[in-house]
Amino acid sequence: MNQHHYVAIMAGGIGSRFWPQSRTAYPKQFLDILNTGKTLIQWTFDRFAHFLPAENIFVVTSEEYVSIVLEQLPGIKPENVLAEPSRKNTAPCVAYISHKLAKIDPEASLIVAPSDHMVLDTEAFEKVALQALDFASQSKAFVTLGIKPTYPNTGYGYIQHETESAAENIYKVKTFTEKPDLEIAKSFLASGDFLWNAGIFIWQVKNVIKAFEQYEPEMNELFVAEQDNFNTDKEKEAINRIYPLCTNISIDYAIMEKADNVYVIPSSFGWSDLGTWNSAYDNLEKDYLGNAVAGNNVMIVDATKCMISAPHNKLVLLQGLEDCIVVDTPDALLICKKDKEQEIKEYVAEVKRSKGDQYL
Repeated sequence: MNQHHYVAIMAGGIGSRFWPQSRTAYPKQFLDILNTGKTLIQWTFDRFAHFLPAENIFVVTSEEYVSIVLEQLPGIKPENVLAEPSRKNTAPCVAYISHKLAKIDPEASLIVAPSDHMVLDTEAFEKVALQALDFASQSKAFVTLGIKPTYPNTGYGYIQHETESAAENIYKVKTFTEKPDLEIAKSFLASGDFLWNAGIFIWQVKNVIKAFEQYEPEMNELFVAEQDNFNTDKEKEAINRIYPLCTNISIDYAIMEKADNVYVIPSSFGWSDLGTWNSAYDNLEKDYLGNAVAGNNVMIVDATKCMISAPHNKLVLLQGLEDCIVVDTPDALLICKKDKEQEIKEYVAEVKRSKGDQYL
């Protein structure tokens, strides 16, 4: 294992599209969405611990989730769990871990990855991740992992790359595109040079700090001004001063879309971002009627192609439903059509307007 290789697992989101199972107080990265016996963040930590030193694994999360992270990841050093005082998207999160790591190890190379994605082929993932770390340090490049698309998904961002490779299976990025409509997604698939954006980034820490200096100088200055406090008992106070002043912006917008040294590795390692109940449905075993069930006490009568999640200790009987999402929790029940899953966020906003925060 290379001692200069690190990972930052981002675990601060609230996963509202997995409502009502995912709640603000206990979001989806801490849940066993697929009924596997492990939560999503546990799968993510174990995936990286297989080829990185455990002491080099960091988790960046919300202050309110620190105790959950420590409970679910007994293998992590408590000082490696970084608490964000507010949600400011991914750019401040990357700036925080980068400036902290620069003081620990000036030669650090870093993988930044979400905590709630699924990877089925961990060997293929490890191979690609190590290739990316190697290329990033040799070429001063920013590397992202792109997933070879299998259908025109409108819920993912896309990466377009050059047709000629810069190194073995590594291509210069031409454009990043936000979630497209169906017709555009179909044209992306037909063109052959577009990949799904997996939101996994690899670079040397010193190079990403240079990019912050160039593209986000005001945010970078906030961290530079406090750098003497990182890795001391004054770090928490410093972060509490920095975060209210940070722009709410993603690392994609802040750096990746502006930098001219961004490369992508087309990858196939059984990836899903598990962003919606439909993606959970895709990754669960189905019965002969096409129903996917997460729960040990569900009975189905004449229901087809449904996604059902229910507590193990509660009997749930379904009859007559087709193409529905059914999620039962002790205090909330969601039943909606699968093709309306992108609107669950809007339903949650309506719940907040009507009922306050009680069910969020």
